[in-house]
Amino acid sequence: MKVKIVNHSRHNLPEYSTTLSAGMDLCANIDSPVTLMPMERKLIGTGLFIELPEGVEAQIRPRSGLAVKKGITVLNSPGTIDADYRGEIGIILINLSKDPFTINDGDRICQMIISKHERIEWEISVELNSTNRGEGGFGHTGI
Repeated sequence: MKVKIVNHSRHNLPEYSTTLSAGMDLCANIDSPVTLMPMERKLIGTGLFIELPEGVEAQIRPRSGLAVKKGITVLNSPGTIDADYRGEIGIILINLSKDPFTINDGDRICQMIISKHERIEWEISVELNSTNRGEGGFGHTGI
């Protein structure tokens, strides 16, 4: 699939790190370092603008290394970029650690996954088909 991209950042285009990677790392495109204090959230620009085809979304997800080592995650994970959005890709980061964390220009801050999706039409009904699971959820299978 080909996707149009405008790169107003100072960095290379996002790319897959390995042949089987699902996501591409996105880099911060900022004029000066940004420090996230514990429990603070900020919108970090990437300088990237994309034009996705109909039926496709871009999902923004945390980088596992930042999450486990530094407590930095994407707040609305996964964030969705719709096919009709033409603005700059901005990443909402939050610091869930007890320590300040500084983001520098060019730091890899999240990953982006391109995914196809379906649109539905609601079919009004008064009941649903039964299943073995039924209404069981949120831990119904145990620990």
